[in-house]
Amino acid sequence: MNSSATPAPASHELVLERVLHAPREKLFRAWTTPALIIQWFTPPPWKTVRAEIDLRPGGANCITMQSPEGQEFPNRGVYLEVVPNERLVMTDAYVSAWEPSAKPFMTCILTFAEAGPGRTRYTARVRHWTAADREAHEQMGFHEGWGVATAQLEALAQRI
Repeated sequence: MNSSATPAPASHELVLERVLHAPREKLFRAWTTPALIIQWFTPPPWKTVRAEIDLRPGGANCITMQSPEGQEFPNRGVYLEVVPNERLVMTDAYVSAWEPSAKPFMTCILTFAEAGPGRTRYTARVRHWTAADREAHEQMGFHEGWGVATAQLEALAQRI
């Protein structure tokens, strides 16, 4: 995907786009390696305490976040598309082996495009089932939270 401009979000979408100072191979690895995900995925004071990944179309994932009070929130889903170092598509509409989830909320499309030597145009496009779900995600702090997590992702990718 070589497009320099991201299409405007639809009414059900939230988009975060940044040029990160890290190669796309390292960013992709940080998104797909459990030991790395737990280091960057959640903005403080929350933590990511576990990450389980079966990195293939139809493979399940579960990323468990922990609140400052210690309550755990497992986030289960499946990968729909995996293109190494270029694109990851995942959804919470399924939880494993094409088993539907109780309440689908979103599909996340991540793209990693070259943006010059050692730089990546990173785009997270999150599509929701309804405009109300999109609004709820935005009110939960999508832009701030994903922005902090993206800065943490970039910092980690620069170290690995």
